[in-house]
Amino acid sequence: MTASASLPPLLETQGLSKSFGALVVADSIDLTLRPGARHALIGPNGAGKTTFVNLVTGTLQPTAGRILMGGEEVTGLSPEARVRKGVGRTFQINSLFNRLSVLENVAIAVSERDGFAGRIFRARKAERRAFEEAYAILEGIGIGMEALRPVAEIAYGRQRLVEIAIALALKPKVLLLDEPAAGIPSAESHVVLDVVEALPPDIAVLIIEHDMALVFRLASRITVLVQGAILVEGTPQEIAHDPKVKEVYLGEKSH
Repeated sequence: MTASASLPPLLETQGLSKSFGALVVADSIDLTLRPGARHALIGPNGAGKTTFVNLVTGTLQPTAGRILMGGEEVTGLSPEARVRKGVGRTFQINSLFNRLSVLENVAIAVSERDGFAGRIFRARKAERRAFEEAYAILEGIGIGMEALRPVAEIAYGRQRLVEIAIALALKPKVLLLDEPAAGIPSAESHVVLDVVEALPPDIAVLIIEHDMALVFRLASRITVLVQGAILVEGTPQEIAHDPKVKEVYLGEKSH
């Protein structure tokens, strides 16, 4: 048992469910993330992984169940309010401002967090502070040298790191990484892995990823989702040797 196992959960879902008519896309999902968690959510395409993230972030409202952060229910809060509570996320497909510099992208996130978005380029003190913090974040994840380059001119793998930098600019307590290595050649996925491994140890990280080598190296706990419901949860070793997992998920990689 890790030291974090005795700490109160940063994020907890209780019986979280979502349906569209007769179609159930999330079925009574119970998941707990404590400080320092490195937890992976895996499953076949269509299993409901991104739906779960959308429920947690508030872009979808559940049909039933509760979401708690630090013991406080946030189920009815807006996405913006949840960000203020400490939820940060990245997306399967990046949503960066390609014509702006890497530094500007991250500085905008800082300004949104501090409530002066739209005034960042007009308020000198706010602008300077936002850019200084943005650069420190980029340096912290090893891409400070890209700061002044337009996003469109940097490698796609680096763009994924910019997304993580933007999420970190929101000072999250819980960081949801939705396929951070998507579109990156497997030989280069270590770049994302190295950054995630170096994240502050008090942040709880939930990673959704199809690259199983990355998942098994990063996660200390794995939840397997199938048809919107949890099939099994356990350590990487338990998941790797679970016959149900091999049948419904890991086994599909062999064909």
